[in-house]
This record gives sequence, structure tokens and C-alpha cells, in this order.
Amino acid sequence: MHFVETNGTKIPALGFGTYRLGDDEAERMVSEALRIGYRHIDTAQMYGNEAGVGRAIRSSGVDRDEIFLTTKVWPNNFERENLLSSMQGSLDKLGMDYVDLVLLHWPSASVPLSETISALNASRGRGDTRHIGVSNFEPDLLLEAAGMSDAPIINNQVEYHPFKSQKPVLEEARSQGISLTAYRPLANGRVSGNETLRRIAEARGKNEGQVALRWLVQQEGVMAIPKTANPERARSNFDIFDFELSDEEMSSIDALAR
Repeated sequence: MHFVETNGTKIPALGFGTYRLGDDEAERMVSEALRIGYRHIDTAQMYGNEAGVGRAIRSSGVDRDEIFLTTKVWPNNFERENLLSSMQGSLDKLGMDYVDLVLLHWPSASVPLSETISALNASRGRGDTRHIGVSNFEPDLLLEAAGMSDAPIINNQVEYHPFKSQKPVLEEARSQGISLTAYRPLANGRVSGNETLRRIAEARGKNEGQVALRWLVQQEGVMAIPKTANPERARSNFDIFDFELSDEEMSSIDALAR
């Protein structure tokens, strides 16, 4: 297992995503993911599966302190009182006293960012979460959010895969000491069959998805949260820590972004 260190916190670089998994399906797959060895689980209020994720974690037999759990606040809860009450609702559904990281799911044009960042800090202050962050924030907005927050913004979660460059976001995040989490890291399955990825995969005895995930977690400060409802695919996605890509291979994958 590899870790990303940010603001004194170590986070498993490979996590398990739960987007579009129903409540029962999320429970089944998070249980399987924890058996495989995943220790970083990602959910959100909007996913409607926090209860299932929580059941899986509580019944897993894995010590809670070994699991890094992220949830996200949906923009319709960005006003101060709504954010605080919705966070209590998330904890109630999860059956947890706290989460490790809370993210603002998307920027909002209707609620001032200063109000939301203040509420996020208040949620952290009362113990709902150990850390705070954002999602889908462009560089300028990430810089603005970091400047408003009393607590460190430790993470920005964005769509990132071999076909989508996030260079400006990465540069700003690194300058602020903020980690980046890649969602949709396999480009909705489009990595399969790509000639560059296939060539590297065949040389390594791997598949294209494993190469794409390795490319992500091998970058400084980058994590990935692939999602699947297939236990075999979950095991395959986790099997990326027994090889390392060369600088040339990393560059050839970088060049796929369009």
C-alpha cells in the first residue's frame, strides 16, 4: 500500500469509490473492498448510500482507525445551518462519530464561499470530521478557498484519468500542499483497449486499468478512487503495487491527454 502525506496526514493512495452504487450494493462492495485490503473509502450525501457504507465498515472487523473515510456535502446544504445539520445526518446514516474527510461536492454560485468554508470549519471544530477539503474546484477557486479557511484544505477531488489533463489544478494544489483525488480514474472504462496503455500493460503482465491507476498514484500527491460493482475488478484494481512505471512510460501516458 502506498500513502499520500498531506498536512501531517497519511492517506492510502488507492481508495474505493461508491458513486452509483445503491445502498445494499455499496454495503456488499465496501465489505468486499475491505476484505481485499482497501483502507480508503469514498462516499457522498448525493450517492444515497452512506448507510450501506457505514454498515459495511462497522461489520468488517477492521479497526475504524485503519480506515480513511470520506464523504461530501451537496451544494443545497452549503448554507451554514444546513451544512451543520446535514453533516450530523451523514454521521447518523454512517453510524459513525466522525469521518476522516469532508469535501464540498461542487462549487456553488448561490451561497457565498466564505459562509460555506466557515461552516465547514465549524463542523470540523465540533468533531464531525478530522479534515476538510473540496471537490471539482478549479485553481483560482481552490486558492480562494484555502485562503479563507482556518483549518488546512487538504484535498481537492476532481475527474482525472489518462485522457484528461489536470495540470493547472495539480500545480496549484501542490503549491498549497493540497492532495488531489482522481475520480473516474478509468475514464468510464475507456482505458481498456488504448494502444499505449495496452503496450505497457502487456510488457508488465498487467491490464490497461492497472496501468492507468498506477500512473495516477505514482504522481506526487495524487490518489485514485476507482468504483466497481464487480468483486474481481475490485481485486484487479487493487493489484497495482508490485510494479513501477518508468519515466518514459509515465510521459507516454501523460501524452494521451486531450
